[in-house]
Amino acid sequence: RFEEALQEARQVDKLLSEGPSDDYLEEKFPLLGVPITVKEAFSLHGMPNTSGLVNRRNVIATSDATVVSRLKQAGAIPLGVTNCSELCMWYESSNRVYGRTNNPYDLQRIVGGSSGGEGGVLAAACSVIGVGSDIGGSIRMPAFFNGVFGHKPTTGVVPNDGQFPNARGVRTSFLCTGPMCRYAEDLEPMLRVMAGPGVNKLKLNEKVSLEKIKFHCMDHDGGSIFVSPVDKEILQAQKKVVEHLESELGVQVRRVAIHKMKYSFQIWSAMMSSKDSDGQEAQLFTDLLGDHGKPVWPLWELVKWLMGMSSHTLPAIALGLTEKLMKLNPGGNAKLVSMGKSLQEEMEALLGPDGVLLYPSHPTVAPRHHSPICMPFNFAYTAIFNVLGLPVTQCPLGLSSEGLPLGIQLVAASYNDHLTLAVARYLEKAFGGWVLPGKV
Repeated sequence: RFEEALQEARQVDKLLSEGPSDDYLEEKFPLLGVPITVKEAFSLHGMPNTSGLVNRRNVIATSDATVVSRLKQAGAIPLGVTNCSELCMWYESSNRVYGRTNNPYDLQRIVGGSSGGEGGVLAAACSVIGVGSDIGGSIRMPAFFNGVFGHKPTTGVVPNDGQFPNARGVRTSFLCTGPMCRYAEDLEPMLRVMAGPGVNKLKLNEKVSLEKIKFHCMDHDGGSIFVSPVDKEILQAQKKVVEHLESELGVQVRRVAIHKMKYSFQIWSAMMSSKDSDGQEAQLFTDLLGDHGKPVWPLWELVKWLMGMSSHTLPAIALGLTEKLMKLNPGGNAKLVSMGKSLQEEMEALLGPDGVLLYPSHPTVAPRHHSPICMPFNFAYTAIFNVLGLPVTQCPLGLSSEGLPLGIQLVAASYNDHLTLAVARYLEKAFGGWVLPGKV
């Protein structure tokens, strides 16, 4: 929407020339004139809202999602919407509506998903701040693969309304809408605007003394058979963070081994498909695939896909098939849900009011296109924190020897978002934050 954006920018110029005081403008329009992009899953008036689903190709948003409306009211100027994976349930942003998004650091690599287009445009300096959503790492994986900052807030603080697909049943406790930015200092003002009155639940006005934070560090999930081992360079970057915190802040970073993290993928899957307190079932992915069209039969779609005739992506078809398998083991699922609740209590107790956990954002740097289909469960490193409801900030840590972004997740107890945001600002100064693609 470049023409509309230029027109809105001229209106901002006019407002500035008319001379209201800077203090007044800053209070009323904290993001005045700031260019912003929005994940295409969110309604942005007049823009497509397909979520990569061919059946929704002609859907144009007639209103703004709540967070989009709040950002516009704060003065931000939307440039357009950005690509995501089909129905936002895969970590490569590729679909049959727009095609595939490439990583600006290496065009043969993925941008991640499902807020992958958002991660890509921020990294490529097309936009400065962006809106993402996250039910299994969809903010943090793209932020990691593209070397930018992404924050998954504490569950239930930022409204999810106005995105498709939206969460139903138990998943409303796992889906989070949050900010993605090139610069750490932009996360907090953006979060304040997006949260609206909900921001009162957070402690963003509390001054954070980094020396008083209790830092914990975990190098990997304990060796899940479903997930790749963590790359050496990611481990080295995390080690450098630990050494820097200990030498510069004088803190002691405590190594922890949380046994249940080994079952992150299984816990996430079981909790995602569990019933809510009212006994309502989670919405089936296959029902979403059939939006604006006929019901979808995953097995038949697979046959059509093999013949090049399906309008769906292979990951979406595969998810539809595995969803049916999950229903076959209700007893095992109940045990995993119980394990998840116990892990949540363990994490909250460990982190307390002043703790931050350092944990890899993903076991590998940005993979090559299509390769996630070979390791489909690697997103467990981010997904586990959705079902635990904890706030997490993804922080970039420079580039690997191949010139691909490295990074780390900063995790705190519920409503302690201010701690992870403060540590992200500190690490940006120490490790350089976002690096312009092609600079090295």
